[in-house]
Amino acid sequence: MQLTRYTDYGLRILMYLAVLPDGRQSSINEVCESFGLSRNHVNKIVHQLGKLGLIQTRRGKSGGISLGKPPERINIGKVVVDLEVSLNIIDCQKPACRLLPVCRLKGMFAEATRAFVSSLEQYTLADLLDDEDQMIQVLAIEP
Repeated sequence: MQLTRYTDYGLRILMYLAVLPDGRQSSINEVCESFGLSRNHVNKIVHQLGKLGLIQTRRGKSGGISLGKPPERINIGKVVVDLEVSLNIIDCQKPACRLLPVCRLKGMFAEATRAFVSSLEQYTLADLLDDEDQMIQVLAIEP
């Protein structure tokens, strides 16, 4: 299984915001520079993360982006499910498979996907932040 870049970048953005010093907001430009991502792509992801309540977005002179919940309340499995368009490993309809009426493969993949999501649901954003100081250094985050 491979997650989309959209979900990958969404998780990176959440990690970035989670290690910001208390009370500090970031900007979309800072996130783009830190990860080498396009502003257009980050805008879309930030918008969706905001709609999900995972981040707060503020417009204007004193605006910026920050986490909307404490890291220990952001479930990684839920984030992946919310950001992915589909977690289907295969699409038996395109092209239509003649084996569909007798095939057990789709059911096996569905079971594997449930196990994958269930495994991720055991973790929160806080679990990804074991060494915040190193993350801050690697991301070149200023106080």
